[in-house]
Amino acid sequence: MEKLLWSKGIFKSKLVITRMNEQIGVIDWNNMFSSNALATLNGRRFIMNRDFFLSKLEIQDANNQALLSSIMINLFNPKSDLIINGKRFELEIKNFWQSRWAWKFNGQEIIIFQSNELLSKDKGHIEIYSAESEEVEILILLGLFVRNQLILFMLFILLIVLFIII
Repeated sequence: MEKLLWSKGIFKSKLVITRMNEQIGVIDWNNMFSSNALATLNGRRFIMNRDFFLSKLEIQDANNQALLSSIMINLFNPKSDLIINGKRFELEIKNFWQSRWAWKFNGQEIIIFQSNELLSKDKGHIEIYSAESEEVEILILLGLFVRNQLILFMLFILLIVLFIII
């Protein structure tokens, strides 16, 4: 098992991925609410996009802009499927607070994400149980991108509730 750490301030536009205190990756949005991001992991560069309503996320190779994969997220269903290189992976949100989520392949968890803090400062760890590097990089980045979009959705709902109450 390999373990990575990740951190992103809730009102920040940059998420950092580290291995043994060495930065190995970053997801960098234009601003906190941006639908596009540039990402780097293990020296590979990616472009990440989401559609306006937060449901479709895409990842592209930054060098040739080839679509590597896309995933549709249903905010009310804890499971979503993704195909990479002809292989089917399943994203599963493990709890109501969305602080634990995992990618599965053939029913086995291969990457587990854990958020240590709720909304004040977003950080946590990633446990990797697979060595298939190309897919793993894409899954790590999409898993963290999904987390960011779910946090934005929760903030949006909170703002609506506050607006209704006031």
